[in-house]
Amino acid sequence: MTSTKKTFCFGEDWLTAGIAIAIAGGETRMELTSDTRKKVISSWKTVQNIVEKGRPVYGINTGFGPLCTTKISKEDTTILQTNILQSHSVGVGDPIAPEIAKLMMILKVHALSKGYSGIAETTLDRIIWHIENDAIPVVPSQGSVGASGDLAPLSHLFLPLIGLGKVHFQGKEISTSSLFTKAGLKPLALGPKEGLALINGTQFIAAHAVKVVQKLQSCLAQADVIGAMMIEGLQGSVKPFFGELHALRPYKGNIHVAKRIKRLLRGSEILEDHIDCERVQDPYSLRCIPQVHGASRNAWLHLKELLEVELNSVTDNPVIIDEELTISGGNFHGQPLAMALDYTCLAASEIGNISDRRIYLALEGNSPGVPKLLMDDTGINSGYMILQYTTAALASENKGLCFPSSADSIPTSLGQEDHVSMGSIGGRKALQVIDNVEKILAIELLTAAQAFEFRKPMKSGVYLDEIHKEIRKKVAFAKKDRVFADDIEKGIEMIRNKTIISVIERVTKENKLAFEVPYSEEFEVY
Repeated sequence: MTSTKKTFCFGEDWLTAGIAIAIAGGETRMELTSDTRKKVISSWKTVQNIVEKGRPVYGINTGFGPLCTTKISKEDTTILQTNILQSHSVGVGDPIAPEIAKLMMILKVHALSKGYSGIAETTLDRIIWHIENDAIPVVPSQGSVGASGDLAPLSHLFLPLIGLGKVHFQGKEISTSSLFTKAGLKPLALGPKEGLALINGTQFIAAHAVKVVQKLQSCLAQADVIGAMMIEGLQGSVKPFFGELHALRPYKGNIHVAKRIKRLLRGSEILEDHIDCERVQDPYSLRCIPQVHGASRNAWLHLKELLEVELNSVTDNPVIIDEELTISGGNFHGQPLAMALDYTCLAASEIGNISDRRIYLALEGNSPGVPKLLMDDTGINSGYMILQYTTAALASENKGLCFPSSADSIPTSLGQEDHVSMGSIGGRKALQVIDNVEKILAIELLTAAQAFEFRKPMKSGVYLDEIHKEIRKKVAFAKKDRVFADDIEKGIEMIRNKTIISVIERVTKENKLAFEVPYSEEFEVY
């Protein structure tokens, strides 16, 4: 049987966040074509010729950083490359998730396969072996300043190539020596420039950015749906989502969100019931969903676009153009992604911030038919009051995490590296914020479903009604107090599993509806 898997050709095809995740998940095959192998071999030979001629080139036959004027003998050029992996393995803290480490290897193979790094073909093949066999190096999360490349984490990532370090393998953390015994492998002898090529680059930052793009997109898509359900529960108006309004301020994100929410509300009996009510406008957390969610979507789109440039770039140093031209430049500097990650971190935080405001709004009891604290019998019961304490705590924590990492720079390498990006910190921090946003959205999902209940027997449109039914399969309506932490855990699971998105896809298919809205290709595909 012929495999139906797509194939990605390293060094040739255009890499996206989605493709990188698909490779990591085993859904897309990897290949080094013969043309790519020729480019890699040619670059490797160029480095050998430089060594033979003895012309000083940074990192090939000189020391590193402030030692760039120290000449290294021809005989010692290979020792230099092994030493750099060991000396730069100074990471600390909890290990990053194996998936992110795997993404780092995928991104690094693609960059090295461009043919400008002097890497050996055998080294690339070994890295691919690690990816294919899920032998994923253990990489500490802290220690990179995001400028000379992600030196410390990349050093840990590639220690196994020389028989050192640890790996995640078959559900356990084991030494590389144990892995080699199991797999019948031996350490590689790195050639001139190889160690430097491996650890110079932005793959730690970029791998975190890949996960930021994936996870934030999910949050954004679900925030729109949960916001629409809250509009129904609190008898909000549909007018702020009319296309006529957003055509007058045509940001892509705003238009996309407004149209999505209008689609979700289509056919609602609840909206029709209060179409002529006396309330002329809603609080901002309902009325301004297109403007706030839309702004966060625009930030996400900016990161996605920049990330794709990064994923398809050469980011090590020096770059080997040809034998006569090697360039010691700054493509390893993480600033382009560092600033975008800080911006996206703020964008994610704001999704959680406005979600907390909608939760608070739902508890006030100012919507006809919806009791204060979303429970009829309060006093003896606290209702949903304390759930908002949790979202307030998470939203506040996120605000503290939003200080831009890229605003800081501490000189390193005895002043040789006198401006750094701190993008590695920005990437880790952005994922922290998104993790908190998932929890906030989970609580809003439960809150919106509770408010939604008080609109019965009136029905919403087919989308929100079916979503509500799906929620109720997992979390029952709360008539009195209970251990709400159990409900929240189920809500978080629904958010992370994208349960409500699956319902939208099912309903669209079953009812032969059209859900595509303006800019869907840009905001739903990564």
